[in-house]
Order: sequence, then C-alpha cells, then structure tokens
Amino acid sequence: MADVHSAAQQGFSKEAAAYARGRPDYPDSLIAWLRSWLIPGAPAVDLGAGTGKFTRLLRSAGGNVTAIEPVDEMRRELVRALPDVRALAGTAQSMPLPDRSAGAVVCAQAFHWFATASALTEIRRVLMPGGSLGLVWNVRDESVDWVAELSAIIQPYEGDVPRNRTGAWRALFPNDWFFDPEEMVFDHRHIGPPETVIVDRFLSVSFIAALPPVDKARVADRLRELAHTHPGLRGRETVVFPYRARAYRCAARDA
Repeated sequence: MADVHSAAQQGFSKEAAAYARGRPDYPDSLIAWLRSWLIPGAPAVDLGAGTGKFTRLLRSAGGNVTAIEPVDEMRRELVRALPDVRALAGTAQSMPLPDRSAGAVVCAQAFHWFATASALTEIRRVLMPGGSLGLVWNVRDESVDWVAELSAIIQPYEGDVPRNRTGAWRALFPNDWFFDPEEMVFDHRHIGPPETVIVDRFLSVSFIAALPPVDKARVADRLRELAHTHPGLRGRETVVFPYRARAYRCAARDA
C-alpha cells in the first residue's frame, strides 16, 4: 500500500511471526486507563493493530473492537490469535469505516508510522462526538545498561525510519482536530527466554526485519553474544526485560 512506509511493509511482512513471539504484551493497568475515557458501548478501532497484541487488551477494556492493519502477514497473525475479532485491511489515511462510527481510535506501537495531518483528518472523520484518539507505546527502559547495549546494536541500521523515540509526532498537537495529549506512564516487564524477549524482539524491529539475510544473521549473532556474555544476562534461562508503557489520550475537538 502506498501509505505504508517501505520499512514497515517489508520488515513486518518478513517477520510477522517473530513480532508475535518477541514483542511484549501490554500491562493490565492500561485497562483501567482505557475504561476511564472510552465511551461505554461505543465501538473502538485498533488502528495499525499488527498481530493483535493491543487488540486483546482493548477488547478486555470493554471495547467492541475493529482491528485495522495494512500488512497482510501481520493481519493473518492477528486473525489466527483472535479469530472472533473483525480485522480489516486499511491504513490510517483510508479506513474502511463510516463517518462518526467509533468512540475511540487507538494506535499501539504504531502512530509514529503515520503521524501526519492527513491521518489525523481521517481519524477525526471516524470518531463520533466525544470520541478520543489513544496512543500507546511500550518503550524499552534504556536506563538498564544491557538494554541500552542491545539498542546500540541495531541503531546503525535505523536510517530515516520513523521512530517513536524521536518524539517528532508530538509536534502535531494540539491541532484543529485534537487537544494536547494527556500522558500516563506504567511500568511493564516482558519475561521469557532470551531467544524470545531479546532475539525475536529485536529481529522484529522493522528496519532489522527488512535487512538482507546475511546482515540480519549478523545482528542476530551480536544479540545472542550479548545475551550470553553480559553480566546481567549471562547464564539466565529467563530474562526480565524492563519497559515503560507510555499512554496518551487525545480528546477530539467536537465538530
């Protein structure tokens, strides 16, 4: 799709299964946060739903959820995991939904890919009066030394790929469609074997997943070497990977 960044299209197509295995879920504490502003009984949209990591939690918060995901391979993983969820092909610039049909549009680990005025215009079109845009990211806690070292392994490959960490998306707010974001931060941990929470996690990063096989294998070797040798990781069959879930509610300006 023309509206999908090439790194996302290529990388997430190649490593959708690694994404499903290696990406953390979201903390249950987000459920109460969602319930504090979701419109009771109103449909909710998980935009850029990926493999359904956040879709499951949004549904637990009481949302009648429609998942929208442009990458076919990611959407197939979502349908496999959540067969009873309505999952549609679409982009932030073109959602296959009627005007004013959703009480909330939530983007988890996704908004930085389409942080544009055209996407906000489309999101506002879909929201009913009183609706909100929710933005959520699981952010690696790089105050932990081995987490920072893992991030340093992949950073040289980043190029011009949009990243949440730059904060560029914040420049869009406030605007004609939405008020300033209201932020909440939740501690979170991803617990599992190093091959899952480290290797699969980093191989599912878009610009790493899109690399030629030789380069991707080189990155995987460096990740495994660090997991096997760093004092904070060496010999551990189970790793506790620290994250902070950053969550934002952007209330819509009623038309």
